[in-house]
Amino acid sequence: MIRLGLTGWNGHRGLDGLQGYSAQFSIVEVDSSFYAMQPARNYEKWARNTPDDFGFVVKAYQGMTGHQRGDVPFASKREMFAAFLNSIQPVRDAGKLKMVLFQYPPWFDCTRPHVDVLRYTKEKMGDLPLALEFRHQSWFSPEMQERTLSFMKQEGWIHSIVDEPQVNPGSVPIVLQPTDPQLTLIRFHGRNREAWLEPSGENWRERRYLYRYNEEELTSWAQRIHELQQSTSEVCIIFNNNSGGDAVPNAKQLAEMLGVKYKGEPPGQISFFDL
Repeated sequence: MIRLGLTGWNGHRGLDGLQGYSAQFSIVEVDSSFYAMQPARNYEKWARNTPDDFGFVVKAYQGMTGHQRGDVPFASKREMFAAFLNSIQPVRDAGKLKMVLFQYPPWFDCTRPHVDVLRYTKEKMGDLPLALEFRHQSWFSPEMQERTLSFMKQEGWIHSIVDEPQVNPGSVPIVLQPTDPQLTLIRFHGRNREAWLEPSGENWRERRYLYRYNEEELTSWAQRIHELQQSTSEVCIIFNNNSGGDAVPNAKQLAEMLGVKYKGEPPGQISFFDL
């Protein structure tokens, strides 16, 4: 099975809020959860306003991945993780939590202390499906790649495969190896290398994801995705190149290449399959 979606549902041309979004895409990445711990009522509302077969990839709070600078608004790590788990419970109860994404920062390199962080995180998150995305090339260096993938398999991490500019050391290459037989995540960040090299200025985040994939690039990915399907049951694909309005057309273009058709039915609407 293949699911396609975007990072967030607001600010995309041609989409009308979450209900309009979920009529066209079968999955979404919740990135607001990275910047602030979302109240459980938000997840309850989002779960209620989406079709039964819709899925959420929830991005872990920045304090849980080491991104946050300054004071963390929690008395302890234990309290922080507990608050996050409590917040996402409604979407989990609804059966719509596809996975929680832990994306670590560019300075999170392949060292023993950072391996211990991953083990701690897995322990605190319990049996939830967790996706792991690195931003430091040391995890996939020639001497460490197989060991990293083996670790992810043993510890139960879903591999978040990325397409992003190759900036040493603050990015990772495309590594087409699933680590979970059920789920694999692919995230398209664009290939705006210049903006990744200089993360500065008022609008650097917007410039970083300003990129439109061309037909040749997407065709190459369609072939890769078909290969991935041989070793993982479900592939979830998220387009994060939102800055210039490119995510929607790119996602729809790839869906057409893959033969993926989705028409979500609003919650409560009777399907002709139920008649």
